[in-house]
Amino acid sequence: MAERMAAWFQNLLPGLFVLLWSTGFIGTKLGLADAEPFTFLLLRFSATCLLLLGIVLALRRPWPVDAKHAGHIMIAGVLLQGGYLGGVFSAIHLGLPAGLTALIVGMQPLLTGLFSARMLGERVGMRQWSGLVLGFAGVALVLSGRFSLSGFSLLGFGFALLALASITFGTLYQKRFCGQMDLWSGSLLQFAASAVVVMPLALTFETMQVNWEGSFLFALGWLVLVLSVGAVSLLHLLIRRGAATRVATLFYLTPPTTALMAWAMFGERLAMPAVAGMALAVAGVAIALKR
Repeated sequence: MAERMAAWFQNLLPGLFVLLWSTGFIGTKLGLADAEPFTFLLLRFSATCLLLLGIVLALRRPWPVDAKHAGHIMIAGVLLQGGYLGGVFSAIHLGLPAGLTALIVGMQPLLTGLFSARMLGERVGMRQWSGLVLGFAGVALVLSGRFSLSGFSLLGFGFALLALASITFGTLYQKRFCGQMDLWSGSLLQFAASAVVVMPLALTFETMQVNWEGSFLFALGWLVLVLSVGAVSLLHLLIRRGAATRVATLFYLTPPTTALMAWAMFGERLAMPAVAGMALAVAGVAIALKR
């Protein structure tokens, strides 16, 4: 019975990760109305560190075996959290259209498949490549109604590329060097390192003024509890248990899921090309993940 429950939970992990990760874009939309991007990230990372510290001490979780292992964990965290989120937030803040930003970052599974063989020795077959390309086409269709070059910013474009590189190589780096990382203490180190990187950017380039409205507090709490603790923990588990390319492919399901949430919560238009793109993205992920 216990083995059956464990298998059922493991099968549930990818879907739960996609659902939780997709809510991050909704929470970000709420929170950025009341705080600048790096200030918002610094508050999120700091609150997450306090929460994780309590969990680590209460559960008496082990720390990394040596300074080298701790360094690998923090580098992966800076890439997965600081680089990725900082790049996305800054790109949108600088005027790069959200649809274009999402499309650039949506190339992550393709880039992961390209580099996984060199960095991890993983083999990506033709069927997986077909699924990756089909999934990317689906994501492009989902975002087609929101795609615009108005307000295009070259610096914002650079930040979007930074976010793409960070989430791609962060996933690969985590898979290669952090396989034995304790989930709780390792996450604490990763968010602490990300906070250290983000802090000087917030102090230097932003006013650090926050409008402490109820909507902001809700967004901050949601991103800390559901995203930084819940979704990121699931991401670590998925990276540890699966091939990097297979895990990255799940990110194709995020834009369709977010579009459905935005339609339900904010009344955003859901055109037929977006619906067709959702079907393509799901089909591409199914093909790429088929064993």
